[in-house]
Amino acid sequence: MAKSRRSATAAGNTRRSATGRRRAKARAAAPDPDHELDELDMTALMAPFETLGGLAGGIVESLAPQALRDLNQEIRERIAESPLALNSYGYDPWGFHADVARRALLIMTLFYRYYFRVQTYGIENLPEGRLLLISNHAGQIAIDATMIGVATVLEADPPRPVRGMGEYWLPTIPFFNVFMARAGGVVGTPKNCLDILEHGEAVIAFPEGVRGMNKSFSQRYQLQEFGYGFMRLALQTDTPIVPIAVVGSEEQAPSLGNFEPLARLLGMPAFPLVATPIPLPVRYHIYFGEPMEFRGNHNDEDEIIGKKVDQVKARINDLLQSGLRRRTSIFF
Repeated sequence: MAKSRRSATAAGNTRRSATGRRRAKARAAAPDPDHELDELDMTALMAPFETLGGLAGGIVESLAPQALRDLNQEIRERIAESPLALNSYGYDPWGFHADVARRALLIMTLFYRYYFRVQTYGIENLPEGRLLLISNHAGQIAIDATMIGVATVLEADPPRPVRGMGEYWLPTIPFFNVFMARAGGVVGTPKNCLDILEHGEAVIAFPEGVRGMNKSFSQRYQLQEFGYGFMRLALQTDTPIVPIAVVGSEEQAPSLGNFEPLARLLGMPAFPLVATPIPLPVRYHIYFGEPMEFRGNHNDEDEIIGKKVDQVKARINDLLQSGLRRRTSIFF
């Protein structure tokens, strides 16, 4: 009898132990409501919006004139030819999505061909593999970067989509931050740039930074101080640098100054005051120089890195001055 009671007690303990284990497992598997939102996949959150955007884009494309549909197909084929590593859903590791980029490129190509009427020179200088595109910068908004990006897709062989390094405040803009990633932009941190270069891609950077954006009209085509970060990355990753000069961008929106109080209020690095509400239809001339390769320790003192940076700056200035001498009109 005692043996039976001991057996029953043991069985009960076993059942309670099994039940306790199941409950513990369930509690471990259940999401913590305090942290659930922190762990949500932003891609999943944005999926419905991107699906609607894709549907709307498809409807618009089907109703577009034949010339626009042909241009859209041309861009689709150029992106397909480019050396991008995308997963089965069309994304790359930094959030770039081919369809979103294609639609953005379609709009920008219209400006490229019919508004700014861009002419490119030396684009055959783009080497295969990873590279850094380093250019002068102006124009308050990154139209110069966009025109360079369109040129490398439409004119280069093979097409080379470039990754833009955005200012730190750009991802704070709701919805734009997602679009920025989908179109190929990333926050301009050294780690992001390093990872993308080691992935074998092309990165565009503007060492003048905000200093270039804040240039007054009287300072147009006068290169401001260059940052050293791009050179350290080039040395660390053994990446060739292609110097670029953009002629035309520094007249598209003459600057009257920087409204610093409003910039601070909006959390922006600068808020330039421009003389025209929309960019003027200047003609862009984009000059791609021959690749420059540098060797050395990326942790060298600034004095040593600065000498290498000065070589790139001097080359861009030579391209700028040559382009300005060749230009016969701002608009034609």
